[in-house]
Amino acid sequence: MKTDLTQSLLAAALLLSAACSPLSALAQGSLTPPGAPSATMKTLDQIEARIPITNTASLVTIAQPGSYYLTHNLTVSTGDGIDINTNSVTLDLNGYTIASTATNATGTAINLNSGCSDITICNGHIRGGVTNNGSGVYGGDGFAFGITYSGNAPQNVQVFRSSVSGCMGHGINLGNGNATVVEACTVRTVGGNGIFASTVKGCAALNCGGNAINGDSVSDCRGQSSGGLSGIYANYTAQNCCGQSSGYYGIAAATALNCFGFSGTGYGIGATMAQNCYGQSGTTFGISAATAQNCYGHSDYGTGIFAINASFCVGYRSGGTAIEATIATGCYATAGTNNITYKYNMP
Repeated sequence: MKTDLTQSLLAAALLLSAACSPLSALAQGSLTPPGAPSATMKTLDQIEARIPITNTASLVTIAQPGSYYLTHNLTVSTGDGIDINTNSVTLDLNGYTIASTATNATGTAINLNSGCSDITICNGHIRGGVTNNGSGVYGGDGFAFGITYSGNAPQNVQVFRSSVSGCMGHGINLGNGNATVVEACTVRTVGGNGIFASTVKGCAALNCGGNAINGDSVSDCRGQSSGGLSGIYANYTAQNCCGQSSGYYGIAAATALNCFGFSGTGYGIGATMAQNCYGQSGTTFGISAATAQNCYGHSDYGTGIFAINASFCVGYRSGGTAIEATIATGCYATAGTNNITYKYNMP
């Protein structure tokens, strides 16, 4: 019995020794660290790499390329709000307002130095105190200009999701022909052009002393001029636009597509090609175009539609000329008479 007990204890000891053998520990891998410990948290630059603008009441000058953002409203008492004097700048207004209390409207809210390029301005508001007396005369305090440039026109510039109001001169002026874009912006009550850029999309400019919207290509916009110039003026194409003028063109474009133009004493729409458009004038042409297709022209005292070639158009003028054209196809007058040299598919 004693011998059996001794043998059993010996067997158990051997099993325990095998379980604790270094051979099983080697299966866990090396416990030596692969290298020195390193930081795992992000730096402040990695979290917010942009440069804050903390001024609240004095001129801000941007002289180095980079991405900048406002942290507060900025209100100046004279001169400019922000001067951008270098290329490759993004300025995020971050929902804040640049305002001026300057007497007799001086300075510019955001001024681009001569020939600046690769600039983006977005997400904010510019406000002055200029008003229109109701007769097209502008006056008051604040900024002379909203966003504009000095010297040579800028290139590769875009402004989007911003508003401008109460300036003596232009609202947003980037020039045209130099890859400049204004998108999803609003301008109201400025004494000069509302928006002036190469491409203007999805914008509204109202109560402007100059052309409300002036561009090479203008789309999905509304413009209203109270100073005797055009509501929409497009060097090339105006598409899906509404333009109003007190005394010039509601819409003036080389090609007007799906547009509405109204003028009190000028042309509702003036274009080389007008297609699917409605033009109305108080005293002259509702629509004046070399070619008018699927258009409606209304005039109280002038001519509804004046064209070289009119097709499938409707003209209106009570007691006067509804449609005047050299060639007309499938057109008719709802009021007034037609003066057409060559008629096809019409009485």
